[in-house]
Amino acid sequence: MKSKTLKVDYLARVEGEGGLLVKISGKKVTDVKFNIFEPPRFFEAFLRGRLYSEAPDITARICGICPVAYQMSSVHAMEHAFGVTVDGQLRALRRLLYCGEWIESHALHVFMLHAPDFLGYADAIQMAKDHGPVVQMALKLKKVGNDIVTLVGGREIHPINVRVGGFYKLPTKKELETLVERLKWAVDASIQTVKFTAKLPFPEFERPYEYVALRHEQEYPFNEGRLVSNKGLNIGIHEYENHFMEEHVSHSNALHSILKERGAYFVGPLARYNLNFDKLTPAAQDAAKSAGIGKGTNNPFKSIIVRAVEMLYACEEALRIIKEYKIPEKAVVDIEPKLGTGYGCTEAPRGILYHRYRLDERGIILDAKIVPPTSQNQKTIEQDLREYIPSRMNLSQEKLTWQCEQAIRNYDPCISCATHFLKIEIAHE
Repeated sequence: MKSKTLKVDYLARVEGEGGLLVKISGKKVTDVKFNIFEPPRFFEAFLRGRLYSEAPDITARICGICPVAYQMSSVHAMEHAFGVTVDGQLRALRRLLYCGEWIESHALHVFMLHAPDFLGYADAIQMAKDHGPVVQMALKLKKVGNDIVTLVGGREIHPINVRVGGFYKLPTKKELETLVERLKWAVDASIQTVKFTAKLPFPEFERPYEYVALRHEQEYPFNEGRLVSNKGLNIGIHEYENHFMEEHVSHSNALHSILKERGAYFVGPLARYNLNFDKLTPAAQDAAKSAGIGKGTNNPFKSIIVRAVEMLYACEEALRIIKEYKIPEKAVVDIEPKLGTGYGCTEAPRGILYHRYRLDERGIILDAKIVPPTSQNQKTIEQDLREYIPSRMNLSQEKLTWQCEQAIRNYDPCISCATHFLKIEIAHE
């Protein structure tokens, strides 16, 4: 009986630090550990005692790739606690800001982090030698997304213009219109990206996942909606902790999140797409169908196509918002702090991002809970590897290791995001 161990000390082309350990005995996978060893950063702990208005700026620092998601989940949670609704053009500007984040994040993942796996390159720099125009297009696409975030959010990374109730400063119609021509180009480039990803060589691999995402009656989800799944979940955001729980595992500095009823679940582009295909624009739907994924797919490797489709949607949605934009009379709605608990959940590029805050009557944070997408996908990633490896035992150690890393990168894990909420207990004997 042959046994072997695959060990990846540091996963490349993911955000943050993590490793992989796979043990194989004969033709059986006996152990899979997606090791998240990046140290916890205790964001939940040092939010305590801070004023509600500080939450968007503090939580934005959790991630340099998806700070908008953290800001949006935090402001929605605070507004829920105070009974405040932000609508109209202020709400539209929040969607526009989210469009920018999706465009820059998806462009980064598709071309720089994941495409090299499919094409056999160690990294995007090596890929650029043979696919220069593709990499140049990727950089331009990412820049369009970053420039939206800069204009609406005030800064490219860790935006400073977002506040509970709205914004500190509103962009003018003329300022937003400076983005229009480049966004029109980005629509065409996104269609080319869908075509590019559709031609990649995909392993034959599917599993019967439980997908979880926001679902909104009128639109493809960014900021609001109900939490739904393809296996019957349909709850309000405030009910999240009645159905989801976190478990500590010894090999990870990030908690594993599970559905109490059924265990592991899947969040992110593939989940959004399978649950919300009907809310995409006609052009995005047509591009997806032409790419061969129809109204849904259960192959996680094809999530790279879905990200390209979502990037196309985000470009079209950004153009729509800019076209319809009329500068609001006020940049922020009135806020009156009060005692209570607020819940927020938005769709980060990598999946649902849940925030819950308990506040005193002055709006001081008494308790905070933040559950990022990567911790929610961790158990599903490990289950993928358990099922993916057995039929590939005949591969060389090097090739099998490469394919296991590729399977993890299907989820675009943001490990730094996932390691900020671990509870540490020290026992003295």
